[in-house]
Amino acid sequence: MADDTTAVVWDSALLDYDMGDHPLNPVRVELTMALARDLGILDRPGVQMITPAEADETDLTRVHRADYLDAVRLAPIDPFFSGWGLNTPDNPVFDDMHQASARICGATLAAARAVWHGTARRAVNVSGGLHHAMPARAAGFCVYNDPAVAIAWLLAEGAQRVAYIDVDVHHGDGVQAAFYNDPRVLTVSLHETPLALFPGTGFADETGGPDAEGTAVNVPLPPGTGDAAWLRAFHAIVPSVVRAFAPEIIVSQCGADAHRLDPLADLKLSVDGQRAAYIAMRGLADELCDGRWVATGGGGYALVEVVPRAWSHLLAVATGEPLAPGTPTPLQWRALAAARRPGETVPETMTDGTEPPVESWPGTSDDPVDRAILATRTAVFPLHGLDPHDPRD
Repeated sequence: MADDTTAVVWDSALLDYDMGDHPLNPVRVELTMALARDLGILDRPGVQMITPAEADETDLTRVHRADYLDAVRLAPIDPFFSGWGLNTPDNPVFDDMHQASARICGATLAAARAVWHGTARRAVNVSGGLHHAMPARAAGFCVYNDPAVAIAWLLAEGAQRVAYIDVDVHHGDGVQAAFYNDPRVLTVSLHETPLALFPGTGFADETGGPDAEGTAVNVPLPPGTGDAAWLRAFHAIVPSVVRAFAPEIIVSQCGADAHRLDPLADLKLSVDGQRAAYIAMRGLADELCDGRWVATGGGGYALVEVVPRAWSHLLAVATGEPLAPGTPTPLQWRALAAARRPGETVPETMTDGTEPPVESWPGTSDDPVDRAILATRTAVFPLHGLDPHDPRD
């Protein structure tokens, strides 16, 4: 394996995944890559820039039905198109939709190939993470499911144990559905409770199909959960189940929409808490997989204040030393952000001014987050030979 290298997959053509006047605005990706570049992250030693190609039919049909691909191709040229979850407020049709969506998948595939073939130890595609798309249906702003396509490719290449960790505020339902009965894939999702938020799935008792019990792990958290409680939940569940599963590679979806400023959800993380989660995921990959880690972006709708900083922290963690939280944002980037999104607040540093505390589980039995943690541990830990009540497990 290439020693301590990181592939960063990027092409400005990835910005063509553009639904128009829509929350999922590609400016979040443009500003992320500009910030990472201006901070010098992309010029670090060992960084390999990769230009992706579109995923082809073989790659896409490992997850999606061929007739759905035909529908995605047809929809932009038929003004009366309906069905397949397309031409809706969540999933509006746009020009060259198939090509743009296939390119996002191709970027995450390029990241997976680089890591699996050993040309890089880690790889990042911040434009990816479209985790809601189903085999024959667009959903939740997602046309094709790039994490699932990449994981399916890894399985086709012979991977026997792939761990998927999803920290988007929304449940990673499409990836879970793709591998719900496949014992080779562990899907772990921390998200706002489906009682309060789309997509309405991701309860603690969703633990995998009959041939793969224990390979779906869901941590539904109450609205208002902040850094300390969210990180307590992460550390009370994720390391234990991932270690028990012993993956060969970790794939992460790092949606930034659990942030307290995100307009579409109700968790209360800071960019500092998100940075801590990225450090933890890299640590698990270093401990268990010889560093093999593929990271994608995902949701995130505070387009200037949150997403570029969160994912620049992700890129820094993946490419070497984490950025100091107090690092100033470069003046050049501030000017670009102000030009792209006039009237929005442009952050001057890479921190929200908080230092996420390290809290161990268990906390108190009347704490709703601790009740959620215990529900997940009770549902899934015994299926991995772990004691749900023992904090050492």
